[in-house]
Amino acid sequence: MANSAQARKRARQAEATRQRNASLRSALRTAVKKVRKAIASGDKAAAAKQFVESQAVLDRVADKKIVHKNLASRTKSRLAQAIKGMAQPAP
Repeated sequence: MANSAQARKRARQAEATRQRNASLRSALRTAVKKVRKAIASGDKAAAAKQFVESQAVLDRVADKKIVHKNLASRTKSRLAQAIKGMAQPAP
């Protein structure tokens, strides 16, 4: 347990940061799941719309160094590839 006032404060700050990071990481996972769900449903337009929204979340979380920038880039690339590979809807 922290004994000095400084150590107690750092412990409080670390806990607040941990909770904030966990929340952002959860938002990232949720955004990716929404895109994957839209891809699975077969609706290319909905998947593309969700992808645009999830890109913002991925970039924001990577900028804050909560996840590595390469992880964000790789995830965006794989989602874009999956959307691109979807069949076009018949008119």
